[in-house]
Amino acid sequence: MNSSNAKKNILGKIKQALHHAVPVPFPQIDAANSVFKEPAPDNDVTFAEHFTGLQGRFSYCGSASELAGQLQQLFTERKWANIYCRENQLIDFMAQAGLNLQYYETLATCDAAITGCEFLVGRTGSIVMSTAQQSGRTASVYAPVHICIAYTSQLVTDIKDALGGIIEQHTKIPSLITFATGPSRTADIEKTLVVGVHGPKEVFCFLVEGIKPTNVY
Repeated sequence: MNSSNAKKNILGKIKQALHHAVPVPFPQIDAANSVFKEPAPDNDVTFAEHFTGLQGRFSYCGSASELAGQLQQLFTERKWANIYCRENQLIDFMAQAGLNLQYYETLATCDAAITGCEFLVGRTGSIVMSTAQQSGRTASVYAPVHICIAYTSQLVTDIKDALGGIIEQHTKIPSLITFATGPSRTADIEKTLVVGVHGPKEVFCFLVEGIKPTNVY
């Protein structure tokens, strides 16, 4: 059979199938309903459970001053002196909250990097970031430790809600949207799970109660 006849044969079968619809093999299935369970009413609890289940380190802060205290305690315990942060408004915000640091300017040799985020996804425990943030593409993936500062107003249920929120907030869709779900990991080498190969070995999320100020990251 030549290619012309084969093409006619295939198109003929397609045309015939369009005129005589094939019955759905599983009519009892409701494709309109989500395959996921209904989310819990408390997105913060859902996010914390999934995030910590993925080896993320979660901390809740009732206020900005509590955030500053917890960060200061973390830096003291870990003996971190080289803290990297490019987000000027976030630096000013933490200074107003009482956390005064001399920020390190070199990402490659820092102890930890601090960034904000676009959203937190409760269902997957993911931190959503984009190039619209001042931190850009590298701060959350190149540092050995990533510290994310987020607000309860940034919690959403699902990935589609995060994407919809980004489209709504920005006049132009960012060139890169990142979903960071716990520390980086791979099992490519002898099927052994290794953490921190393609990104940070540790990811901290400090969730602050309240609405994210419009002048902060």
